[in-house]
Amino acid sequence: MGKVFVVTSGKGGVGKTTISANLGCVLAKQGEKVCLIDADVGLKNLDVVLGLENRIIYTSLDVIKGNVTAKEALVRHKIIKSLYLLPASQVATKEMVSPEDMKAIVNDLKPHFDYIIIDSPAGIERGFRNAAAPAETALVVTTPELPAISDADRVIGLLENFGFDENRIFLLLNKFKIHMAKKGDMLSQADVEKALAIKLLGVIPDSEEVIIATNKGIPVVLEDGMGISRSFENITRRLRGEEVPVSEDIHSNSKGFFDLLRGFFKKR
Repeated sequence: MGKVFVVTSGKGGVGKTTISANLGCVLAKQGEKVCLIDADVGLKNLDVVLGLENRIIYTSLDVIKGNVTAKEALVRHKIIKSLYLLPASQVATKEMVSPEDMKAIVNDLKPHFDYIIIDSPAGIERGFRNAAAPAETALVVTTPELPAISDADRVIGLLENFGFDENRIFLLLNKFKIHMAKKGDMLSQADVEKALAIKLLGVIPDSEEVIIATNKGIPVVLEDGMGISRSFENITRRLRGEEVPVSEDIHSNSKGFFDLLRGFFKKR
């Protein structure tokens, strides 16, 4: 029976969809059967990040209307054959989907997958409630800026109100600029963890690699030799219950930078 995660945030633009896509790809590359569900009805960016926008025939709205089953609406990834997407409808509104609809969809899919990852819309309105309803564990994404942290705090409060306890809510710190934190120009990972008072699951350093890969419609973990991939791999190992120090996320990416630097001078 699959494990069900929701990737959520209070503020938009913190990287939820990119994180959902990359975590799904890493888990599938590790041999797991993974389903990604785009719960951002009306906007639907997850298909674009995965490069699957031209392969969509049915959406979650077709499932809710009873036109097809949830399995029939899935789109298989072009490269990783154990990764599937349930797309969101661009013409629907969040009010056309209910928390009960999402629970029914996930219950139909759970027996067929090892992991189900739901990409939630930002904010605390109906879309967030739909995405969180079937989840067993919430991954709250924030960047190290005060508005994003404040909004994340509000989402954590709502999740607790929904019945999530401290063992079911985890923090992902995205777009972390190591050099700024070291100079005291940005909140450190410890500052953010203390402000939100939930366990830090992983740190994803700010990286141009992610932007370039996303613009190509290819999750960065599918690009060979990308240093940022190690952060996503570490996070999936923690999701599996492995003890991997969070400092490894930053160390591995710092190492990648110096490796690139050494490579540059070797070419000269």
